[in-house]
Amino acid sequence: MSAPLQFILAATLLTLVALALLLSPWWRKGRDAHSVDRRQANLDIFRDQLQELERTRDEGLLTVEDFDQAKRELQRRLLEETDAAPTPTIAKARMSGRNALLLGLTLVLAAVFGYWQLGNPQALEPPQVRAHAQAQELDAMLNRLVERLKANPDDTKGWIMLARSYKSLSRFAEAADAYARGAAAIEGDAYLLADYAETLLQANGGAFNEKTDALIAKALKIDPNGMLALFLAGHSANERGNFRAAVDYWERLLPQLDAGGEDAEAVEAAIEKARAAAGIQGKPAAKKEATQTPASAPAKGAIEGEVVLSGKLIAKAQPEDTLYVFARPAEGSRMPLAVIRARASDLPLKFRLDDSNSLPGGQKLSTTQSVVLEARVTKGGIAQSSPGDLIGTLKSVKPGSKNQRLVIDQVQP
Repeated sequence: MSAPLQFILAATLLTLVALALLLSPWWRKGRDAHSVDRRQANLDIFRDQLQELERTRDEGLLTVEDFDQAKRELQRRLLEETDAAPTPTIAKARMSGRNALLLGLTLVLAAVFGYWQLGNPQALEPPQVRAHAQAQELDAMLNRLVERLKANPDDTKGWIMLARSYKSLSRFAEAADAYARGAAAIEGDAYLLADYAETLLQANGGAFNEKTDALIAKALKIDPNGMLALFLAGHSANERGNFRAAVDYWERLLPQLDAGGEDAEAVEAAIEKARAAAGIQGKPAAKKEATQTPASAPAKGAIEGEVVLSGKLIAKAQPEDTLYVFARPAEGSRMPLAVIRARASDLPLKFRLDDSNSLPGGQKLSTTQSVVLEARVTKGGIAQSSPGDLIGTLKSVKPGSKNQRLVIDQVQP
């Protein structure tokens, strides 16, 4: 028996019990009232018949003995009918009981219908059941995307979107295959090249090979400071025993991480081990914060995170749709403080918002206490909201926050 049906049956039973307790006085009152009415009617009939006997006696049609006998007979019948449970009274009581039952059932049905229309019946399902249903729905949407790409195999951006969706679901082998189908679309994108390398690495059980190393090298050629590429390059060099190269890659990565954060501490520990293995003495260069240039130093008040597209909306997004990610004040003006623009094919998208993304002449992100993050996928290419846009919001985000997860899970009405 499903959880919603169990809930409805339990709620119905409890409601009927409550109604029985609440309506029982009314039920008894109706029955007692009918009984009193019947007794009164019997008394009225007795008085009428007694008056008729007295009139007959006074007219000389009855002797005193006959009158007394008839009077005793009337009194006996009155007592019998008063003590008995008359059939009409029972019938009326049963009618009252039916009315109470009908009222109770009406209230139960009204409550169930109201909850079904205004409530959230899916919440009655156990979390495992809901998760399974959502997974099935996501699989169905991904399958529709696959069918669309089979019909249009040259849609390289569509393949990249499929690859990143598969990767977010930890389906790395399928993600790698989709990346391979859309490889032409990422030749000049350092981050996607590194992401493709990471996908292959995970699909291969963590083993680097010529393909992964070639992708990492290509990504670093485009962007020598790419964080993911530097991280992977360091691990690849460390696996090959080239500890000096690993130290070099990771020391270039470390200044880009938040000092004291978990990621920075993990990279520092890896650098220490690699330096020890390579026999390098001295303090890691990455810790010399005073040597950082303003361009390489972390921006004050920067917000970092990732934008992902909910599985239920994948079929509604096209690779060429425009993606905006922006921060605006939590209170007051809705003018964006910082904005970045990308494509839907870039999703899931790792983002960083800071004062360098601020609008000319506008308020700076670093000067606010709290912001609202919003992501918007639009077909019109403009940041203003339009019906049909895919949106996601994240409230009460403080400048300087990291690892924010912004989910696009709504459709603009």
